[in-house]
Amino acid sequence: MKLLDLHIDGFGKFHNRDLTFSDGLNIVYGKNEAGKSTIHTFVRCMLFGLERGRGRASRNDTYSHFDPWGGQAAYGGWLRLEQDGTVYRIERNFQKDQKSLAIINETMGKQVEPTKAFLDHLLCGLSETTYANTISIGQLKSATDGGMVAELRNYIANMNTTGNMSLNITRATSRLRSRRKEFDQQLDPEAAKSYATLQGEIRTIEREISAPEYENQLQSYQDMRTQIHSQIAQKQEERESLLQKMASAKQALASAQFTDEESVIHYREETCTIYDAYETAKAACERKSRSVLTALSLVAAVLTGAFTAFVAVQEHTRRAMLAEPGSLLSPHDPAILLICALAAFTLFFMVTGIVLILKKKQGQRDLAYTGKLLQEVFSRHLGDPAVSHEAMDAFLARMDEYIRLGQAILRSEASLALQANEIASLKEHITSCDDVISRQQKTQWELEKKLDRLAQCKDQAETIKQVLEENDRIREEIAAIDLALDTMTELSSTIRDSFGLYLNQAASDMIGEITGNTYDSISVDENLELYLNTPTKLVPVSQVSSGTIDQVYLALRLAAARLLQKGHDQMPLIFDDSFVQYDDDRLRTSLKWLSHAYENQMIIFTCHQREAQMMTANQIPFHLIEI
Repeated sequence: MKLLDLHIDGFGKFHNRDLTFSDGLNIVYGKNEAGKSTIHTFVRCMLFGLERGRGRASRNDTYSHFDPWGGQAAYGGWLRLEQDGTVYRIERNFQKDQKSLAIINETMGKQVEPTKAFLDHLLCGLSETTYANTISIGQLKSATDGGMVAELRNYIANMNTTGNMSLNITRATSRLRSRRKEFDQQLDPEAAKSYATLQGEIRTIEREISAPEYENQLQSYQDMRTQIHSQIAQKQEERESLLQKMASAKQALASAQFTDEESVIHYREETCTIYDAYETAKAACERKSRSVLTALSLVAAVLTGAFTAFVAVQEHTRRAMLAEPGSLLSPHDPAILLICALAAFTLFFMVTGIVLILKKKQGQRDLAYTGKLLQEVFSRHLGDPAVSHEAMDAFLARMDEYIRLGQAILRSEASLALQANEIASLKEHITSCDDVISRQQKTQWELEKKLDRLAQCKDQAETIKQVLEENDRIREEIAAIDLALDTMTELSSTIRDSFGLYLNQAASDMIGEITGNTYDSISVDENLELYLNTPTKLVPVSQVSSGTIDQVYLALRLAAARLLQKGHDQMPLIFDDSFVQYDDDRLRTSLKWLSHAYENQMIIFTCHQREAQMMTANQIPFHLIEI
């Protein structure tokens, strides 16, 4: 596989930038800060994608670091490559809300589904980690010789035990043991006991709050009290209305000079008595028979008196003529008896006439008196002093109204008394409700405390449950770490005997040519110490220069790349300032060896011009790209 060209829509400092690669050796030259690492990273992201970190890690991750400057350009581009004679164009958009991947088969003129199987084929089976640790070659990152030796030793140890440069068995084993110790310290042995205690308290509280005494009747009694208050208010309104009506009725009775029903009845009876007397007097005054009888009695008295006088004179004369003095004085004298009888009749008729005259005058006085009384009564209650049967009927009707008014007052007083009793009973009911509400409030307060404690216990239990789950997880992690340690121990020897042997052999084949036959092989002892072989002795890598260590590093990576690609130089080699530690002789030797040792495409990013100059001086063809 080889890279043809690329176009950057937006990536770091670059916008709408094109770059073309050729077969064989490509030298990408640029000064410091020119963007070589940006292009190098762009190629890797176009091949394997670019994921954004999460949380705090996203602040300084690759996605944020190469976010297009200015924030307005598109984030992505395309890369053209050739694989097995077919040209493909990989198009990617890295923007988080528009992320996309498209692969176009330009040879066939169609779009290819970017499945994992196809990507494995297109990328020669390399993962991003393997790519970054094999064909994408940078310089050793340690600044000192001692640091470089330690880093190279870890690299050798890792490759010699696992065959994967992204995994360091030595450091991984140490890390696993450290993590196991950390997990042991994280275990909470008291969590199970605390959880059981809390569960017992929770069951006790739940059993207590389920008792009937904690049944919440507060709202029902509050509603009942509100309803009773409404009833009392309604009764009070009815009472006020009834009092107003009763006051109006009493005012009406008082204006008629009555106090109650009994006073009206008594007044009516007295008036009826007066009216009867009036009618009687009127009838007596209006009877003519009494006048005739009076006249007859008076005439009879006069006549009998005159006749009596006549008889007395005659008798007296007779006796005087007979000279019988003293005979008039005899009570047994018939004449005297006659005169007495006539005198008695005269007196009777006279008394009768006088009595009749007196009775007439008394009747007239009674008529006048009763008439005056009736005039006052009718004038007061009817507004008309005229005395008549119609006036009396109207008076009686008015009295009936006052009687009904008095009866209404009595009924109102009875109703008021009843309402007073009902209001008193309702107030007693309110007092009872207040007592129950007070007890309910106290009970509910106790219930709330129990519920609060129950919630606290459940929260604590849930927290401890999470601790228990975390304990289980930690124990699983510890078991997994133990299994991993056992597995790594078991497999390391097997891997060392297979891949490690081929890796050391492939690296040894290369080291002689890279170092100009100064060293002819590499060996690793049982302590993973690295040695360089010379015709006369073994030289520990710690005793050679940093430039030589870099050459060993290059040989190991090229050997790993060739082994991982099953001996086929398929992917292009990409060097990112990999020769900074090299002197001119080492660089010249390495470039000559690379030009004939690796037949596929190579891309060298450098901030120096000496690589191009040495290529030109040694007549090694190359394609120069300046940025």
